[in-house]
Amino acid sequence: MKTFAAVVALAGLAAPAFAGGPTTVVDEPLVVAAPAVVVAAPQGNWDGAYGGLSLGYGSFEGDLAGSKVFDGDGTIGGVQLGYRWDLGNTVLGVEAAYSGSDVKDDGVDAKLKNKTDLKLQLGYDLGQSLVYATAGASWAKASVAGADYSDNGWVAGLGYDYDLGNNWLVGAEYLYNKFDDFDKSGVDLDGSTFAIRANYRF
Repeated sequence: MKTFAAVVALAGLAAPAFAGGPTTVVDEPLVVAAPAVVVAAPQGNWDGAYGGLSLGYGSFEGDLAGSKVFDGDGTIGGVQLGYRWDLGNTVLGVEAAYSGSDVKDDGVDAKLKNKTDLKLQLGYDLGQSLVYATAGASWAKASVAGADYSDNGWVAGLGYDYDLGNNWLVGAEYLYNKFDDFDKSGVDLDGSTFAIRANYRF
């Protein structure tokens, strides 16, 4: 009887260990990372012709044999007409611009009357914005004590355009002009302009 009781007790202790059967080890699922998404730089459409108006401020100095003989500033503004080729991220362009000027030095009765620039552009397409460098040839006309003088030189600068939609562009442009020995007067004339621009694309 005692032997039977011992066997029953032993079976009762062993039952919980076998109730669930052997334990199965489940492998953790393998998580595969999604491939990185490459986002292309936004691109706008800057192809085509455009024309518009500019208005800004200019400051010019004239130097003769190391002495400053002209120091003038004033408003400057005019019209521009250009064409651009959009090559993806790179934009190439050409532009002609005419600016009337009120840059003058009353102390010597001298004034920069106007200038005409013919420029090439090299730009980078940022989508809705365009930044560019520009350089080219420049022609200017000035008056001193009522007499007119004119000469050619060069121009270089930087610009920015923003596409408002509906073919309208707004932007700004900084230019540096240089005229050596202006109209064989011995005066080296140079100066900077900054203008706000509005253009319409055709």
